Amino acid sequence: MLRMTQLSKVYRTHMIETHALRGLDIHVREGEFVAVTGPSGSGKTTFLNIAGLLEDFTGGEYMLDGVDARGLNDNQRSKLRNEKIGFIFQGFNLIPDLNLFDNVDVPLRYRGLASAERKRRIEQALSQVGLSSRMKHFPAELSGGQQQRVAIARALAGSPRLLLADEPTGNLDSQMARGVMELLEEINAQGTTIVMVTHDPELAARSQRNIHIMDGVVTDISAVSALHAVTHAAAQA
Repeated sequence: MLRMTQLSKVYRTHMIETHALRGLDIHVREGEFVAVTGPSGSGKTTFLNIAGLLEDFTGGEYMLDGVDARGLNDNQRSKLRNEKIGFIFQGFNLIPDLNLFDNVDVPLRYRGLASAERKRRIEQALSQVGLSSRMKHFPAELSGGQQQRVAIARALAGSPRLLLADEPTGNLDSQMARGVMELLEEINAQGTTIVMVTHDPELAARSQRNIHIMDGVVTDISAVSALHAVTHAAAQA
């Protein structure tokens, strides 16, 4: 699904050259749930922005679902991003003056989908996150956990092949965080590939693999955690 090979990213000003990524090698298979961890300034955000086709890279190779991202122009990146990627952010990024239905509808309008198709997708996505009865409510009328579920519904409505989550529980208390994580696990079990950047070791331990980034390179890749193995075994029982 996602393969980065010797990926580099250099930010340059007239006096300073900053190497954010230095020969990064990451391979995420279709259907995986991968956590990306590392300290602040390690390159996690840069990785996520490049993975989401929000910014270009300096060197190396990035293949997204079989498509070579090198040399794509802005329009090509936007088209590929809209077709294949969903985003979940720490800050929810909901529009306060729009109800839940219309918040989920916003990115679908940019794709030029017919009204009936948009309605079907919105209702299905809000139902999937358990908020179908709240679709006419506004963000301020919801808890933080519910707002993050709306943000997840907004991403799911686009039927993404890859879901990128940037600290998706960072603004939530522990109970709400567990609920959101359980929802992401359910989405992954249905076949969506998920890459989650997190500082939370408990959340990282629930992923299938943990990729640790330090100073712009991968320093460790952990296989399936014991907690995830137990959870998966129980689900299969």
